[in-house]
Amino acid sequence: MTVNLSKGQAISLQKSDGATLTAVRMGLGWQAAPRRGLFGRRTKEIDLDASAVLFADRQPVDVVFFRHLVSDDGSVRHTGDNLVGGAGQGGDDEAILVDLQRVPVHIDQIVFTVNSFTGQTFAEVENAFCRLVDETNGQEMARYTLTGGGEYTAQIMAKVHRQGGGWQMTALGTPSNGRTFQDLMPQMLPLL
Repeated sequence: MTVNLSKGQAISLQKSDGATLTAVRMGLGWQAAPRRGLFGRRTKEIDLDASAVLFADRQPVDVVFFRHLVSDDGSVRHTGDNLVGGAGQGGDDEAILVDLQRVPVHIDQIVFTVNSFTGQTFAEVENAFCRLVDETNGQEMARYTLTGGGEYTAQIMAKVHRQGGGWQMTALGTPSNGRTFQDLMPQMLPLL
């Protein structure tokens, strides 16, 4: 069963049988919004980028994004850069895989961001979503939808953080501006 997350909502990352999740996928999907032009409706390609910033005690220690596809310890992996999006029908255009059992103990939070590398605002994007999937069985656990567009070029989507002996996900949904994760660091730190 999928939970549709709203801004600030948190869910525990445990399976329905009480077992702890071992591997999750943060998927990102989108499509360009059609625009009316002189010759009818057309779309412009939009390059959204998913990133994951790994933190230890509120300090960034590693990042996974289109130019650094695997974390230094190998626990987080980006599946590759998609420059144009897709059909926006639920499939992931970009994904970041997290092996929760391999994440080093000093890493206490992983923050997921989305940036419009080409600079278009989210008002020009349709059917954009971020979702969390149990990678062991493909079951979607949570989904955060980028609703309403907006005149911003980035979103600090969600964070996965240690809670007790397990992990928890919190939907952040914080709009921002920037073409890369580095541009978002000042807005990311207060959300830790």
